[in-house]
Amino acid sequence: MSQTNESLMQRRVAAVPRGVGQIHPIFADHASNSRVVDVEGREFIDFAGGIAVLNTGHLHPKIVKAVEAQLHKLTHTCFQVLAYEPYVELCEKINARVPGDFAKKTLLVTTGSEAVENAVKIARAATGRAGVIAFTGAYHGRTMMTLGLTGKVAPYSAGMGLMPGGIFRALYPCALHGISVDESTASIERIFKNDAEPRDIAAIIIEPVQGEGGFNVAPKEFMVRLRALCDQHGIVLIADEVQTGAGRTGTFFAMEQMGVVADLTTFAKSVGGGFPIAGVCGRAELMDAIAPGGLGGTYAGNPLSCAAALAVLEIFEEERLLERCRHVAAKLTAGLEAIQARHPRIAEVRGLGAMVAIELFEDAEHTRPAAELTAQVVARARDKGLILLSCGTYYNVLRVLVPLTVEDEVLERGLAIIEACFDELS
Repeated sequence: MSQTNESLMQRRVAAVPRGVGQIHPIFADHASNSRVVDVEGREFIDFAGGIAVLNTGHLHPKIVKAVEAQLHKLTHTCFQVLAYEPYVELCEKINARVPGDFAKKTLLVTTGSEAVENAVKIARAATGRAGVIAFTGAYHGRTMMTLGLTGKVAPYSAGMGLMPGGIFRALYPCALHGISVDESTASIERIFKNDAEPRDIAAIIIEPVQGEGGFNVAPKEFMVRLRALCDQHGIVLIADEVQTGAGRTGTFFAMEQMGVVADLTTFAKSVGGGFPIAGVCGRAELMDAIAPGGLGGTYAGNPLSCAAALAVLEIFEEERLLERCRHVAAKLTAGLEAIQARHPRIAEVRGLGAMVAIELFEDAEHTRPAAELTAQVVARARDKGLILLSCGTYYNVLRVLVPLTVEDEVLERGLAIIEACFDELS
């Protein structure tokens, strides 16, 4: 007897803890590029991309071929026991890709949370300090340290008690929510006055474009100020590019558009093209601050994932995916702005490159976030064959993370579904 989504959901509820959320009550069976087919044979357009993991699409043939070839060589030795060339080659290529005209080194791990944890470890070891400044609306992971850095309690750390100390929260600039660059800068200065001296702060960590926070783009002016502040006080600037990395914003890393460079950069998600890999790249002298044995992990930089990531880098060059990203971004933005023009509850269309979102409110003054409408659009879109994600501090943002390899016709069908949902619900 073939499985159904409902029968599998019943098994899931019995076997999997409720803390593992699931946005859509669907079980995927197979996928190709920007389309997913569930266990009942229904096809969906994928505007979620595994939460920004599939910029190169589902099962890109070049990635499949690279992983298959590696599979016949070796799958695991633990790099710290017996090394292998794909790890080193990937580090070399990431060093060349990450912005910054200085010597760099790269550490490979498995998840974005691991990458952020290790970036903080490196900053603390390099500076001899312990404090970290993060921002409102930030999302950096689900491990204990990264939960402390993440600026959203529910659902991520609700009921778990206080997170690790030594973390301080500054305001992320967002014009729509009334937080100017001046106010954001002043909030950091308030930390220095009220909470911790600059000499106690090891790092400031920031997403150039916030992911879970709602696709808020850091103004270039603010990033310039942040860089100057870090230089003034000897603080390590960490750019969390886990979601923005691998070409989502129109450059391989979003910091290429920010006018300044970070000291450490974290990456994950689409770098692996669907395989679990992450890492930290940064100034060589900072990366070398920790003695042998202080960095690594049993599965860190797995050979199959390294092979996939190397294929991703080749795909970006061969298929000119950064140029394709700009094309997708233009179509997405124009399509969503056309919907906004007819539906005033859409307060803003924003983002960088093809990392695009819309924020919904109940009122013209933008004082009442439309969380219920947002959830309704996600559900209605699913009924029509489109997978969407919501996000934002108030659960009122719809974000689009469609593969950059999406065909124009599929992209247009997805936008038409979004439009139909607003026509029916607004």
